[in-house]
Amino acid sequence: MQVYLLRHGIAEDGHGDGGDADRELTAEGRRKLRETLRVLANAEVRPSLILSSPLKRAIQTAEVARDILKTKSDILNTKALSPNSSVEQVWDEIRVHRDEPEMMLVGHEPLLSRLAAYLLASPQLQVDFKKGAVLRLDLEGFGTHPRSTLRWFFAFRLAAARSNNASKDKSGKDKEDGQS
Repeated sequence: MQVYLLRHGIAEDGHGDGGDADRELTAEGRRKLRETLRVLANAEVRPSLILSSPLKRAIQTAEVARDILKTKSDILNTKALSPNSSVEQVWDEIRVHRDEPEMMLVGHEPLLSRLAAYLLASPQLQVDFKKGAVLRLDLEGFGTHPRSTLRWFFAFRLAAARSNNASKDKSGKDKEDGQS
């Protein structure tokens, strides 16, 4: 099974009345997320299932991913992807859906970094999981303890660099400022 870990996009700062669970994506967060996910869509990333934390910013991130990646199934919200959840709870949730060929999990830090380390059987692994970044793992089984292979890690900065390179014309000059 291919598993994609997607950290939610940039969200508004917490404010006294709503609390952490109600924080929404910002316009910049949505823009950067869409740009990153378009690159993945062009690479034919097509999760058959998206699981999301029940927090608003994660649900909004999952909705953007479903639309851009053309996932046909409904998004499933799970407490296993809540910020204070454990990697073992997420692993149990993954195992419930073991028949899915490709699954995307949308969540938060530090859970996603810990989950990547757990799935790779490398508890000391440190991952700098930026907002809107995506990591792909290939699971090799569904036993008590996971085994997987890291395939790639992609963040907005790479998507932005790709867009900047695409904006250069054939003469090698930048379309925006005329410099190469």
